[in-house]
Amino acid sequence: MHVAAAEPKYVSRQDVPAEELDKEREIARAVAQNDPKNANKPEQVLDKIVEGRLHKFYEENVLLDQPFVKDSAKTVGELVTEKVAKTGEKITIRRFTRYKMGEGLERKEEDFGGEVASLIGTETPS
Repeated sequence: MHVAAAEPKYVSRQDVPAEELDKEREIARAVAQNDPKNANKPEQVLDKIVEGRLHKFYEENVLLDQPFVKDSAKTVGELVTEKVAKTGEKITIRRFTRYKMGEGLERKEEDFGGEVASLIGTETPS
C-alpha cells in the first residue's frame, strides 16, 4: 500500500545511483546560487542548503526514508526497526515492485484523415 501511494524509486540510500545524486546536487547548488536571498552567503551555508535539498530528495524517492503512509510521524525505516524489536526477527526490505495502470503501453497513433483518404481512394492531403 505504501509503495502504491508514495511511489518510491529506491529501497535505500545506497540504491540511488551516484550519477543521479550528482545531478541532484548540481541542480540544488545552481538553484541555491541563483537565489537572490543567498547572494552574500558563504560557501558553507550553500553546502548546508544543498544537503537539505538532498535530504528532501531522499524523503521523496527512497522507501526507507519516506514518512509511512499510515503514520507520518515515523518513516518506513523506523517502522521496520520497531517490528524487528517487537518480533526479534531480522527484517530486510530488499526490493519492491510497483505497477501503474497503463504504464508501458504504447498508445496507438491514428491518422484519421489518412484512413478516410485511403478508404475513398484518394491521396492523403498535405
